[in-house]
Amino acid sequence: MVAHSDVASSVLGWISIACWIIVYSPQIIENYQLRSGEGLSLLFIYIWLLGDLCNLVGAVMAQLLTTMIILGVYYTLCDSTLLFQIYYYRWKKCAGRAHLPQAGDDTIDNPTEQSCLLGDNALVHGAETRQPSVTRVFLQYVAAVAFVTVTGVVAYLASERLHRPPDGPPDTPIEWRIQTIGWTSAVLYLGARLPQIFKNFKTRCEGLAPGLFLFAILGNTTYALSIIVVSTERSYLIRNASWLAGSALTVFLDLGVLCQFFYYGFVSRQRGWIDTGA
Repeated sequence: MVAHSDVASSVLGWISIACWIIVYSPQIIENYQLRSGEGLSLLFIYIWLLGDLCNLVGAVMAQLLTTMIILGVYYTLCDSTLLFQIYYYRWKKCAGRAHLPQAGDDTIDNPTEQSCLLGDNALVHGAETRQPSVTRVFLQYVAAVAFVTVTGVVAYLASERLHRPPDGPPDTPIEWRIQTIGWTSAVLYLGARLPQIFKNFKTRCEGLAPGLFLFAILGNTTYALSIIVVSTERSYLIRNASWLAGSALTVFLDLGVLCQFFYYGFVSRQRGWIDTGA
């Protein structure tokens, strides 16, 4: 039974890693295509980054699963990439405005950087008129979920061939210093979603990639399960409660964001509640 639980934990951990490896890709690509990161809330990214840093420090201090430490490092790198995009495209926007062509200039017909920004009406209305069907979007993400699941299983099998010793968490007593860091991380994760949810009411989720939140849900779910399947002993669960809370509870907030996508992307638009005219 112990061996089976270790295998399940490792498989789930690798699936979680596979999710987080690609989770930021849809948003990074979205920002690149729009030449803007304004669909994201800066508070969302900054608080998320602080939570990831706390998560990483706590995981190292507690000597948790190797997969958790790998995830913590990767989170911080991806958060930094999103912040770089936001500020880079803002800088590009300011630079473009400083060199706007005057009326009658023969360069007026050439597209400028600000024409690719989120606030540009042509971009917003153009995106709204090319909305894919619900079925197509559903099938795309089902295929993506299947891909990361298979990738996680393959990664586990490859790691087993290296004959590494089990990397389960040691049976160490609870250290309140580590628990403080872990709970701080959990609170930051929960709080980070709120600025983004409020911003979505204003932007109608324009410039935001649903894949970011879909794979965050799958990654957090498998991440939490990889902890639970190891043991259900009270002392073990208490020691890992902060990481369980930080992963499991944010799933519900991310589901709320996906509901916003569905509402603004399909329901309200099809019922004519959102004006898509110029």
